[in-house]
Amino acid sequence: MTAETSQTLDRGLRVLKLLADTDHGLTVTELSNKLGVNRTVVYRLLATLEQHALVRRDLGGRARVGLGVLRLGRQVHPLVREAALPALRSLAEDIGATAHLTLVDGTEALAVAVVEPTWTDYHVAYRAGFRHPLDRGAAGKAILAARHSPKDDPGYTLTHGELEAGASGAAAPLLGVTGVEGSVGVVMLADAVPERVGARVMDAAREVAEALR
Repeated sequence: MTAETSQTLDRGLRVLKLLADTDHGLTVTELSNKLGVNRTVVYRLLATLEQHALVRRDLGGRARVGLGVLRLGRQVHPLVREAALPALRSLAEDIGATAHLTLVDGTEALAVAVVEPTWTDYHVAYRAGFRHPLDRGAAGKAILAARHSPKDDPGYTLTHGELEAGASGAAAPLLGVTGVEGSVGVVMLADAVPERVGARVMDAAREVAEALR
């Protein structure tokens, strides 16, 4: 059965996706070429999206994603968290450490989902909503590593004592998920992360990425 669709809405959503995939914005001509439509159509699409603050244009005429997407994005975290929880629970129980999903929020790393192991005598208290700079802690550094190697798998990142004295962390970035920049990791009270943890964290990151596609 073929569902009826709106060509205009489809084009508008494609504009948003194209703008979300670039850091420098796109001109009307560039959007016209990528969409395969004339410039007049692009102007109308941008004008409509601007009215809803979903797109903004700078002084040079380049279109970029607007702040209005933040209002829509507030509802994304619960959906992402729900999709990630099975993999996080498995990771926490397997490693015996607190597992977390961390997403980029502006210039900070934001923990949006946290699962603690059920069988350990003690573990690091790490709460959803915890924020820290992207350049500190395994979760943020894993995200930055993916930014610097967008075409390669940067593997996993290890840190010790950067966010909490005596705690070590391991994290791997989410790869191949359009519109989501984040990492999956664990934090534990240890001087060093056991060797097997890195590979296990990477597996969990792949599981979460697959659930979000």
